[in-house]
Amino acid sequence: MAGPNLFFILTVIIIASGSIPKGYDEGGFAAVADMPSFLHDLGLIGRQWEGRRHELIARKANITSFGVLGAAFGAIIALAITDKLGRLRTWQTFMAVWMTGFFITTFSSGIMGLLLFSRLFSGVGAGGLTVVAPLYLTEIARSKSRGMVVSVYMVLLLSFLMFGFFISYGARKSLPPSREQYRVVLCVPLIPGGIALFFSSFLKDTPRWLASKGRNDEALVVLSRLRGAPPNDSAVKREYAEIVEQARDAKQRLSDTTTWQLVKEVATIPTYRKRFLLGLAMQAIAQWTGGNGITYYIPTIFRYAGVRSDNISLINSGAYGALKLFFTMIFTWGLIDIIGRRICFMSGLFLQGATHVYMAIYMGIWIDSQNKSASDAAVASVFIYAVGWSIGLCTIQYLYGTEILPTRVRSVCYATNMTIHWFFQFAVVRSTPAMFDGLNIWGAYVFWACICFIGLVVLGLWAPETKGVPMERMEELFSGPWYMGWKAKLGPQRDAEERSLGRSPSEDLGGSSEAVQVNAQTKYP
Repeated sequence: MAGPNLFFILTVIIIASGSIPKGYDEGGFAAVADMPSFLHDLGLIGRQWEGRRHELIARKANITSFGVLGAAFGAIIALAITDKLGRLRTWQTFMAVWMTGFFITTFSSGIMGLLLFSRLFSGVGAGGLTVVAPLYLTEIARSKSRGMVVSVYMVLLLSFLMFGFFISYGARKSLPPSREQYRVVLCVPLIPGGIALFFSSFLKDTPRWLASKGRNDEALVVLSRLRGAPPNDSAVKREYAEIVEQARDAKQRLSDTTTWQLVKEVATIPTYRKRFLLGLAMQAIAQWTGGNGITYYIPTIFRYAGVRSDNISLINSGAYGALKLFFTMIFTWGLIDIIGRRICFMSGLFLQGATHVYMAIYMGIWIDSQNKSASDAAVASVFIYAVGWSIGLCTIQYLYGTEILPTRVRSVCYATNMTIHWFFQFAVVRSTPAMFDGLNIWGAYVFWACICFIGLVVLGLWAPETKGVPMERMEELFSGPWYMGWKAKLGPQRDAEERSLGRSPSEDLGGSSEAVQVNAQTKYP
């Protein structure tokens, strides 16, 4: 089969651009929310505020976190429409919603009610995109490169996170403190978002979704174009047959099934339930390790670590984003499909936990001591944390959530997981300032460190290695007890023997997933 062609590359880039809203919110908007011109416009500078200190902290936290709360509702909406409208139309709808809401945010002109509404509204678009974009990318990728393709989503997310901090720094340096200063920063992501939305009109939906709707001929045409090979190519025909057979099998078992019935299927069928709960556990652990709480407040954290200048804090924040981008790219193109998912997330959780332990010690002992060595080590710890987050659950939570479930229930389970993801992220982002204030900063790091080490144990036992496993065979990894997931491996597959004899596996097995399972049971060495 020919390598990825230009159409495939452009499709991946356009769909992965659905990460721009989340990335820029964590970078550009997070920097704007700390910008004096923005705070002055809303009357949130200390000397303007007439209420209590904790009320000011809560108001600032609301501005930052309402976009995350809206994203949770966006993920719920995605649950309802992704299968009905299709992956592509859902992506386009949510991108348009985000652009509309973010435009209102940009020009809310210091009106608090309008700003909070626009944050919720744009968040709906951003949250929906976190569901449908990785889902689309998973469904068009080959098994051997699925990790790399889905991780392009995170590469673009972190690119715009980094750009957001540097653009904010440039605006502070070159523009006077006014509405125009922060509006310039907020306008930037609307340009690439609009370009991606325009070019998405030239794309088609995923072959797996088309096949699930009985549009098999169209699915074959799209698949052949994505693979850069003619429809009669043997590899294309083989992949197409697997997709159609899985869609047919799912349709027979779940025909005329409502979303609520699918939810009950996931709750009652052990293999579905086990895989869904693993995705949910990954989302919960990823959020409560402090990942996005730290990202949204990274300029403040650098100040806690001893960086006194706001501009230097922003530069460090941009460097933090750049480091995350660099190691995510190494992870994407050099680790995830070579050494596997497990080594990556286990190493990442360990690094996160270790840096949290040091930061707890620093914040408890040296935060006001003017100890430069301890301060430098704290700054370094923040960057080491970024490495751990980047090679671990920052990306793997999205990949696992989309690749381990079959097509018919994948969008329901993943949308549910992303809804929980956003509610958890809202809780983390909303509570982080209060945790810093109420737990004397160091207590927050103790809490996050405990979650990291719990994650090492729980996910270390539960999560199987999915590197190179075809999506149609994921069920085999989850046939044993959950705590033996770390040992789960695929057994030999009769299909390989059939192909070696020059016969199609469908000639004897009919392509049936049940038949494949008879001849390829999971092995626990």
